[in-house]
Amino acid sequence: MDIGIISTADIARGSLIPALEGSDHDVAAISSRDADRARAVADEFGIPRSYGSYEDLLADDGIDAVYNPLPNGLHAEWTKKAADAGHDVLCEKPLAVDAEEAREVVDYCEDRGVTLMEAFMYQYHPRTERAVELAREELGEIRSVNASFKFPLYGRPDDVRLDPDLAGGSLMDVGCYAVSAARLFLGEPERAYAHTDDSRDSGVDTELAGVLEYDSGASARVACGFDTQLVQRYRVEAVDGWIEVRDAFDAPVDEPVELEYEIDGRHGVETFDAVDQYRLEVDHLEAAVDADEEPRTGGTEAIANMRVIDALYESAAAGAPVAVER
Repeated sequence: MDIGIISTADIARGSLIPALEGSDHDVAAISSRDADRARAVADEFGIPRSYGSYEDLLADDGIDAVYNPLPNGLHAEWTKKAADAGHDVLCEKPLAVDAEEAREVVDYCEDRGVTLMEAFMYQYHPRTERAVELAREELGEIRSVNASFKFPLYGRPDDVRLDPDLAGGSLMDVGCYAVSAARLFLGEPERAYAHTDDSRDSGVDTELAGVLEYDSGASARVACGFDTQLVQRYRVEAVDGWIEVRDAFDAPVDEPVELEYEIDGRHGVETFDAVDQYRLEVDHLEAAVDADEEPRTGGTEAIANMRVIDALYESAAAGAPVAVER
């Protein structure tokens, strides 16, 4: 699969491009609003073509798919433009600014016959797949999930993640992973309750703590933020045991990782060889395109995750629990 990248964003340079080096996929082109910057990144990584505008890259008929790592507020616009050009799209999370916009993007891509995939790379790691397998096949009734993703965002007051006009905020940036993990094990919640804080007076949440409630009595607690040290983990608790994963979302690509659990009194620690989950997500995209199937983290999943994010924000603004849209 030949991929074109719109933007020279950090995640493209630091994660996706290195992941595809030596794989069956190629980064065929990269673009920036600054032609010199695009050329410099292309030279650095040996990318054949560079463009000084996103439009010029989308007009390149030598690419199969577009990777969209632009700021959150621009995801929908440029995903639609990529679809107009007939390209399949791997869009960074979250797909859109809210569930309504996510539905619009999904419908737009379907109408144009292109495959759309949201880049929740952690779901393609063998450890995540094994955790889901354990939960579904061996663990009893799940009663709670706790999921957190926090990191310190200091010294960058102009960071796009602090810009409300670009749909910044900790929930949109890293909390969406915690929401995704909660839903992965418990499904769709009925209600959400959340508290947020804006410690930088930036106009976005720099901390969020939320509770997702289920009619079964189960619950999930999700937390995210930019004000404390790095933590990324989830723990699934059931009537007969638990599953816990550390370094859960941005897993290292150059060292083994572990999954720990206890089920019916049986304690286990499983180790997984180092893999690059960014490469695995592109493998999945290509397989979905070839099979003409919706990816695991395709449009349906993107809309569902945004519904919960919307409810958490609505609850934080209202100071009360709210129903999650169905």
